[in-house]
Amino acid sequence: MQTPNPLPPADLDPMVWDTLIQSIEQAVGAAGLVRDPELMHSYLTDWRNAYQGRAALVVRPATTEEVAAVVRLCHDAGVALVPQGGNTGLCGGSIPDSSGRQVVLSLTRMKRIREIDLANETITVEAGVILQQLQEAASQAGRLFPLSLGAEGSCTVGGNLATNAGGTAVLRYGNMRELTLWGLRWYCRTDVSGTACEACAKTTPVTTSSICSLAQRARLGLSPRRCSSCFRPPIARQLLGSHCPRRRRLWT
Repeated sequence: MQTPNPLPPADLDPMVWDTLIQSIEQAVGAAGLVRDPELMHSYLTDWRNAYQGRAALVVRPATTEEVAAVVRLCHDAGVALVPQGGNTGLCGGSIPDSSGRQVVLSLTRMKRIREIDLANETITVEAGVILQQLQEAASQAGRLFPLSLGAEGSCTVGGNLATNAGGTAVLRYGNMRELTLWGLRWYCRTDVSGTACEACAKTTPVTTSSICSLAQRARLGLSPRRCSSCFRPPIARQLLGSHCPRRRRLWT
């Protein structure tokens, strides 16, 4: 049995709302919509239950084109969007408010690792890639992606970009802004043509730090993977030496 459309926001004409839902479904497909209140619950609260909200709809696009279509449709209808990644934040930034007038835009279906470029020490991933999967892909390629934090098994690259995450190795490698070479794909809601507005232009390359744009793909920097001799204290390395071919890059 097909799930009925959720009730429209109070300030939106029901006909406009039904048209919006139909247009969004055409853009993202049935798999890209969450309309069942029980299935929507996990998108409307954080894991501590400290923040709880209501949403008119949850949309899960799978491509950049689908994201652009959803943003354009909601912008034209005057419906606010709440971007969401792994929903592991502690400050409620990914939770809609209690009005029920907002649409949650979850990027968790955009989870492809696009490219690993060992010659340039980079990896290109979509916003929904889980941080741990990114770390494992880098490790399998003989490299290190140094961002590490407690929620790495659930948080996504898009959320790491939006919050400029630091993690346990931030003093050695920097935060997410320093690890990002460029936000390759983003969509600015204030200019439906896709051109960056002034606010977005000021925050590139990490465009999700802007008030009005969504990063969907990013090229991130990789580091050489350390071996056991790389962790020797300076005195031990001086006495015992280090045969690690990456020592010069790691310690200078």
